[in-house]
Formats: sequence, C-alpha cells, structure tokens
Amino acid sequence: MKIKILSGLLLISSLIVYSQKLSIVSPNQKITLELYNSQNAELGEWYLKVKYAHQSKISDVIPQIALGLVRSDQDFSKQLKFLKAGKTISINEKYTAIHGKRSLCTNSANEIVVSFENPSKAKLNLILRAYNDGVAFRYEFPEKSGSFVVKDELTAYAVPDSTKRWMEKFNPANEGLYSTMVDGKVQQDWGYPALFNTPEKDCWYLIHEADLDRNYCGTKLSNTADKTKYKLTFPDQWNGRGKGEVLPTISLPWKSPWRVVIVGALSDIVESTLVDDVSSPSVIAKTDWIQPGVASWNYWSDNHGTRSYKTVCAFADLAAEMGWPYTLLDWEWDGMADGGKLEDALKYIQSKGIKPLMWYNSGGDHTWVASTPKDRMLTHENRVEEFNKLKKLGVVGVKIDFFESEKQDMIKYYLDILDDAAKFEMMVYFHGCLVPRGWARTYPNLMTYEGVRGAEWYNNGPEFTTTAPEHNTILPFTRNVVGAMDYTPVTFTNSQFPHITSYGHELALSVLFESGMQHFADRPEGYYTLPDAAKTFLKNVPNAWDNIKLLDGTPGTDITIARQKGNDWYIGGISANNMREKRKKLSFGFLPEGVKYKLTLITDGKHDKELSTQYLMVDKSSSVDIKMLRRGGFAGCLKPIK
Repeated sequence: MKIKILSGLLLISSLIVYSQKLSIVSPNQKITLELYNSQNAELGEWYLKVKYAHQSKISDVIPQIALGLVRSDQDFSKQLKFLKAGKTISINEKYTAIHGKRSLCTNSANEIVVSFENPSKAKLNLILRAYNDGVAFRYEFPEKSGSFVVKDELTAYAVPDSTKRWMEKFNPANEGLYSTMVDGKVQQDWGYPALFNTPEKDCWYLIHEADLDRNYCGTKLSNTADKTKYKLTFPDQWNGRGKGEVLPTISLPWKSPWRVVIVGALSDIVESTLVDDVSSPSVIAKTDWIQPGVASWNYWSDNHGTRSYKTVCAFADLAAEMGWPYTLLDWEWDGMADGGKLEDALKYIQSKGIKPLMWYNSGGDHTWVASTPKDRMLTHENRVEEFNKLKKLGVVGVKIDFFESEKQDMIKYYLDILDDAAKFEMMVYFHGCLVPRGWARTYPNLMTYEGVRGAEWYNNGPEFTTTAPEHNTILPFTRNVVGAMDYTPVTFTNSQFPHITSYGHELALSVLFESGMQHFADRPEGYYTLPDAAKTFLKNVPNAWDNIKLLDGTPGTDITIARQKGNDWYIGGISANNMREKRKKLSFGFLPEGVKYKLTLITDGKHDKELSTQYLMVDKSSSVDIKMLRRGGFAGCLKPIK
C-alpha cells in the first residue's frame, strides 16, 4: 500500500505500518522526493529516491539515499516503525541578502514530517522538503531532554556508474582540485560540494549540507566501503593525522543539518540559493555596518608584505586609487617595521579614506602553524579584549586562519567567533576553513570563506600554472554554488609561479567568482598599467549582486555568467581550452524587453597580455561574436541608455 502526497493532498489509510511509499512534490511539480522502505518490511529500513521531470520524461536522479542514525544508547536505522505522516506544509518565505548571488531570495517548498519509532519506542522524525531547484531532508529527535553521542549517520547517496562526477578529495583546508570521473572506482573520502551529471546528460545534481550548528559536526562523503555509495562520515582525529572518527555529542531536542541536493539543469545548479534558503534566518538585527566590498591585498605578491610599513601604505594607495573600500593587513602585522608600526599604518590607511581589515591565526592545538598574531581569537575573553582594541583602532573586519577541522568543537569555535564579532560590529572572513554551510544567512557579517584552491596556489608550487584554467571553469559549478568564495582573483602579473591564463581570463574572474569581501590580489603596478577600460571596469565592478544568470558553459571547458546590480549587468566568460582559440556567440536574451544598453566589452587581444575593447549598443535581440585565446576570457558591462 502507499502513502502519497501530491500538490498538498494527503492520502492515507489510517496508520499503515508497512507503508511502501510516500512522496512530496516541488511547487513547480518537477522534482519529487519519495520515501520507501526496503523489500523486507519487517526490518523497517527506509530510504529516499529523487526524481526529476524534464523533457516529457521522469528520471531517477538518485535511485537511493539510505537513511538512519545510530546513537550511543540505541539504533534508529533498523526496525523503524512508521507512525504517521503529517500534513503537507507550504514553506513560503522571502528574505534579503546583504551579499551573495541575489539580494532578494525566496525559500519556497513543500514540507512534510514523517514520524517513526524504534523497538524501544524512541521517536525519530524525518523532515522532507521539495523545492523547485532541489530537495532537502533532516533528522529530528523530538524528545525534550537527554544528551547522547551519535556513533554513526547512515545517510548514503547511491550513484550508479556512468554518472559523470566532479569531486574533490577531502582535505581539512578544502583546497584540492576537482577530479572528473564517470564511475566510483576511486574510493576515498570526498569533500563538499559534489557535482553529478546523470547518464541522460541533461540532468544535474549537487550534494551538500546546510544549517550546521553547534549540536553536530561537519561531515564529508566516503565511498571506501562501496564504490557506488557516498556515505556521510564524521571528521577524523587530529585533522586526519590520528586514527578513527571524532563522534558528535548531541543534546535533545535535536535536528541534524539539512542534507541538500540541488537538482535540475546546469543553470539551476549555478543560480541556486538553496543552501542559504534552508538555513536559519539572521540573528543580527541591525546590519547597516555590514558593507560588502573589494579589498587590496599584499600577501599574494609579497608573502611578508605586512611586515613592511611601506608595502602596507602602497596597497592603501592602490585601494584609494581604484575606489576599493578596504585593504587587508595579512600575517605578521605585529612585527611591522620599515618606517612605521601598526598604529602608523592604520592612521595612513584611514587618511586615504580606506577601512582596514586584519589577519589572525586561529591558534589552539588544532593548528601547528606558528604564524602570528596567534591565540587572540581562541577564547571569548581573548576575542572581547581584541575586538575592543580593534574598534578603537578603526578596524572593521578580521580574517581568521588555520582552522582546518570540521569537528564539533571547531564548529562551535566558528560560530562563537561570529557571535562575538557581531556584538562589536566586526565583519569576518574565514581562511584555511570549511566550505560554506549556509551561515552567511544566519550571520551576514560572515563575508566570505576561503575553502578553495585559489590564486594563492601560484605561490605553493608549479602545478597551479597548468591546472588553473580548467579549475577556474569548474568552481562556478561546484564550490561557488554553495556560498562566497575568496579565490583572491584578478592577478595579471606573476607571483612565484607564472600564469598561462590570459588577461581577459583574469579580468572575467571578477564577475565569475562571488565573494562578499573580494580580495583582488595583484600588486599595484598590475592594476595601474592596465588599459583605461579594464582599470575602470575593476574600479566599478560590484561584488554583491541582485541577480545571476548562467548564460552557457560546461564544467572544465568554459563558462559565461551574467550578474545584475541595480539596472546594470556585468558579464564574465572564460575558456579552459589549451589547444586553440575559441569563438563564441554572446546573446543577450536575459535583458528586459524594450531597453537598449551600452555595452563595454573587453576581450582578449592579439596575445595573452593584451586586451581589446569595444563599445556597442545592444538589446534583448542582439548577439556579439567573441574571440577567446587559449585559456582566454572576456568581461563586459551593460548600462541602460536613458
């Protein structure tokens, strides 16, 4: 027998213990999340299936998502008895975002709560949601009191061979490259997010988690036990240098993080805000002090730049010249010399109308890195003392580095920092950290995260020179989907190891990569020597957006994105092609009807270090032919003609 929920209608025949199926459908009727029990009903083993209706057919996107939890006191994975399914609830919420892909977001879904009990009569709820761009589910223990260790979470995603996948080998800093595979023969731990393309080719999905809080740890995916199933696993001891998992301790009542699957066409993946949508609303009432913006940054071109007062002043001058509101003082500012100390540098920065940001080592025994200043963020008392000092000095934000752990105590540390920073109206940037889990909605003072192999890797070895072009085309489909990403882009000169990307490619990254605090990483002369059009573009390009459109692209090959700010649109496109130049037709169907725009289009010139600029008039029906060099790119700005 079945329990089926369609379009808000609940069909149920009393309390049917051995129910075979329950389903909930998205508001647009395209995505279905189905709940089944196993063929052996007496075992009460339950699983989910995700389906997607497209091109007059219904596809099994994920044929099975195994369910269950094992607590230290009892098991909630076997012999689970179905109790009831609640009424379908329509989730319909709008919220504003200070920074991100969109300024106005919608959390719209159909939700149902399914209740079970185990043989000990202990209760477990499963909360299911179907969205227009995906599904989400979470576990709930509804009892009012108790504290237990979660020994295992059995959530596992079955991914058949011939499914193409883009996955990053797990590392605590989340700074790996994405591997492309069509089967699961590589068996190891994998980081979030993970992107999949079904054999039917026109259906994509991305797996992640959201709304992680102090009552759990971060998880990762592992197919070590079964190459066709990616199971959620807990963090390892001592950043993976020890043995065994670190188990989370939960206090009741308890809800797990949301398990999120974004589903649809590639445009649905790239444009989705689902990770933020399912996360908890902002806990900060007054937010006018949270100001997204671009920062100059001296670390990329001079690792020890902040030890030099003169270098710090030069990057303050750069920010002032380019109209960027911020400059970052990276590590070693506590050892500043070469003509002045910290207080002198801060006075100079502020005299230029620029606001300073400052770096800290997260400290503690979770990191072996001795870089200073260290330990000043480690405890509540440390933070209160330091934030008081920073407020008096006119510092508006902190970059905190070297977490490299997703254990429960580290999740608490992250969130405690955000809480304390908000009380002092201090913006925060996490570095050497986890990837976003929806916290920017809850704490909009969290401007960005690293959690990516970014331009800093040009300093770490020769490998990034050759891997960056393809890597850059994968990130907007993967890492940057789930939240702000400080890749530290737009570098024209070379650091310790050279680029092979073109100037057009680098310029485009200012639009392609979204970050609430965007650190443009090149040295001053890298920007001062640009042609006027490119320099003007970087003076004006926003980094917090009202809307996003994926215009075209494929992970690892090429991508073109348009982003809107007010009435203006900005476009960035890049190619990873190493063999030959690429020609593409850029169409403007995303523009409103009846409005003409002035297009400033900056493309590759005759060679990698040359740019070419065109000024055109376009509207919704227009198209433009663009030439991109090998590993090339282009950027454009569209302003409506009054």
